[in-house]
Amino acid sequence: MKHLLALDAGTGSGRAVIFDEAGVQLAAASREWHHTEDPRYPGSMDFAVEQNWQLMVTCIREAAAQVPNLDIAAISTTSMREGIVLLDRNGRELWACANVDSRAIAEVRELRALRPGIEHAMYLRSGQTLALGAAPRLRWLQRHRPDLYDRAEHMIMLSDWLAVRLGAAPAVDPSNGGTTGLLNLKTRTWDAEIVQAYELDSRFTHTPVVESGTVIGAVSHTCAAETGLKAGTPIVMGGGDAQLGAVGLGVVRPGQTAVLGGTFWQQMVNIDHAIEDPSGRTRINFHAMPGMWQAEAIVFFPGFAVRWFRDAMAPDIKAKAASEQRDAYALLEEMASTAPPGANGILPIFSDAMNYSRWRHAAPSFLNLTVDPQTTSRAALFRALQENAAIVTLANLQQIASITGRFPDAVTFASGAAKGALWSQILADVLQVEVTTPVVKEATSLGAVICAGIGIGLYASFAEAARQLVRMERSYAPNPANAAVYADLLERWRAAYALQLELADRGVTKSMWRAPGE
Repeated sequence: MKHLLALDAGTGSGRAVIFDEAGVQLAAASREWHHTEDPRYPGSMDFAVEQNWQLMVTCIREAAAQVPNLDIAAISTTSMREGIVLLDRNGRELWACANVDSRAIAEVRELRALRPGIEHAMYLRSGQTLALGAAPRLRWLQRHRPDLYDRAEHMIMLSDWLAVRLGAAPAVDPSNGGTTGLLNLKTRTWDAEIVQAYELDSRFTHTPVVESGTVIGAVSHTCAAETGLKAGTPIVMGGGDAQLGAVGLGVVRPGQTAVLGGTFWQQMVNIDHAIEDPSGRTRINFHAMPGMWQAEAIVFFPGFAVRWFRDAMAPDIKAKAASEQRDAYALLEEMASTAPPGANGILPIFSDAMNYSRWRHAAPSFLNLTVDPQTTSRAALFRALQENAAIVTLANLQQIASITGRFPDAVTFASGAAKGALWSQILADVLQVEVTTPVVKEATSLGAVICAGIGIGLYASFAEAARQLVRMERSYAPNPANAAVYADLLERWRAAYALQLELADRGVTKSMWRAPGE
């Protein structure tokens, strides 16, 4: 049986995952990584290409060692979206940043001041705002690092960077490349009018746009020597992590809804045409499948929040998990299950609901604590974090429903958070719809290997591959008894968050994250 390899450059880690052609995960290896701020440039988030590639090489070799008689037939790649890499004419990396790099503050403000209305006009063409788009970053480079800007011949995404490192020629796909804000929603290719409106050099649009599932190269001898992969192995265009996650969940039909619970929580609703949100609050993306789009909203940093809690507030539990060879998050969930729904009224303040046109968040905090250790306990605090991710997800899906006209009647939930039975049940109770979790929690990686299989003819289409490979493990029915608790929690959270956001806007507290120009 043939094997397929997915490489994923995620926000918090890089990973290599191997599947067989029947969609069974055989091996995985990952390494955490961190994106550092250049102290000269506030808000910057550099992506260390050399260091992180070496971590990916380690992941590839480690995963490969777990599979007897390994026979990788094809490879595809995926990554966090918005992160970009500039290459010179020889395909060497000049500069790279991670997804929420926000150094281009002055450039965003300049564009908004000099050309009022340009951002909304370009949003209607691309589905993207300036918040995480490439245009302000390119203008920043032109101003601050002309030595790099002038030598750049290609702008690609981090998934494409992995493909180039493997041996492919530079190219982008719509699902990830679209997050640059420079592709046209209807044509799925570069939009010359957008490029001209932002006064960018047209050379950045010469990089081919290739649909996911297309062969774009083969593993080079150089890469083979580094990684142990076989030279000549086909490299297939992958895509953005969220969209390939939807593919890996079988979310391939209009109206289906996915929630990916990783570092960010992404809520994606499939739509069969490129709709508009007049308010500009909702993001409209290309699905990895031609002829499909997605309305998307994002919860910032639930994954980082629980990792912070594990490391800062529960080092003893982390140590216990290590000694017992268990998952620390499973132990934290066991603890959190002793706290009641509503977490004794604790209100975490982390991510706001999606507001793509004014994207910013309040300072992280917990509100409504008591000095009673029975009610304000570690169990209640951790449960409150889990509930908060679900509460903001509800707010986001309500917002998407305001433009699609329909709230989802079921949700498919995946990625790291979906491994937790308590978190999955909380999500069902908050949304009051059935939540299903897949056998393969690494849905993004499965989506990537579906691309690989399509590229070499193993699967005829995304829809066929989803029918063949995607299997659900468990369903969580909503508990009606908890509906009122969470409806009240949502309203109290909205009221509290508005006041906390005002404090951050006034500079009294420090925002968890603000888009450039906010």
